[in-house]
Amino acid sequence: MASGVHVSPVDMEARKALDLRAGDTVRVWQKIEELKQGKGADKKKVVTKTYRKQAFEGLVLAVKHGSEPGGTFTVRKVASGVGVEKIFPIYSPLIDSVEVLRRTKTRRSKLYFIRDKATREVKRAMRKSVRVEQPAANKVIVDGVAVEAVPATEAAAE
Repeated sequence: MASGVHVSPVDMEARKALDLRAGDTVRVWQKIEELKQGKGADKKKVVTKTYRKQAFEGLVLAVKHGSEPGGTFTVRKVASGVGVEKIFPIYSPLIDSVEVLRRTKTRRSKLYFIRDKATREVKRAMRKSVRVEQPAANKVIVDGVAVEAVPATEAAAE
C-alpha cells in the first residue's frame, strides 16, 4: 500500500536518473516568480504572482552529495564575457526540468580549474591583440608601415 505522504512535488526518480556528472553541458529551466502590483476594484493594492521559465545553459563544474536529497550541482556559463555560476539543488521545485545536451569524459570530479583557464585565455588574447596607433593627418598605416595617403579627389583624377 502506497503512503499518502508526499516528500516533494518533484519527480525524484526522474531527477535521479539524469545521472549528472562534471563535464556535462546542461540546460536548466528555472521557474522565476514575478510580482506585479496593481489596484483592485476597491482601490486597494493587489499583488499578483506569475511564473515564467528561464533557461540557464552551461557546463557542470561539480556535483556534490550525489543523488541524495541535499545534493547540488554547479553550472557555469559565460555571459557577455563574464563568467556566471549558479548552484542548483537537484530536487528543487523551482527547477522545471534539466536537459543534458552533451556528455564529456573528464578525468576530474570537480572542474574548478576551468575558472582559471578562462582568465588565462582572455589575458593571452589581450596580449596578442593589435595595438592601433593614431596616424598623422595624411598618413595611413598599412601592415605596420606609414604610407602617404592620396586624397580621394586626386585618386579619381588619375
